[in-house]
Amino acid sequence: MNKIPAIKSVMTAFPYWVDVDDTVAAARTMMSEHEISHLPVKEGGNLIGVVALHDIQKMGAATTIVKDVCVLEPYMVDLDAPLDNVLVHMANFHIGSALVLKNNRLAGVFTMHDACRCFADSLRYQFREETGNDIA
Repeated sequence: MNKIPAIKSVMTAFPYWVDVDDTVAAARTMMSEHEISHLPVKEGGNLIGVVALHDIQKMGAATTIVKDVCVLEPYMVDLDAPLDNVLVHMANFHIGSALVLKNNRLAGVFTMHDACRCFADSLRYQFREETGNDIA
């Protein structure tokens, strides 16, 4: 019998992050360079929030800082949290990302984009086309 995977199997490990006092422009540049849509936010080395690309795209001032646009107290889960529980929570509360922790330290990020990729992979596997060699 298959087991529901843990979030650690589908997260983006060793994520980039920004400091709470960094500019929104710096965060936007980092997101663009690394083709990501969410960045964990730290203050004094402590994880305090998350900033999403859609929240900063409309920000024009180069001097606006991450603290002014980030979500404080983000959704955080343990590395071994079951993926289905994380997905249901994200869907029920309209959350775009989960910060994944190992021993209360940032280990990864899981976003709705990741969830869509996982679902697509699952569908491709479940409904893969049989070739002539697969039919007995």
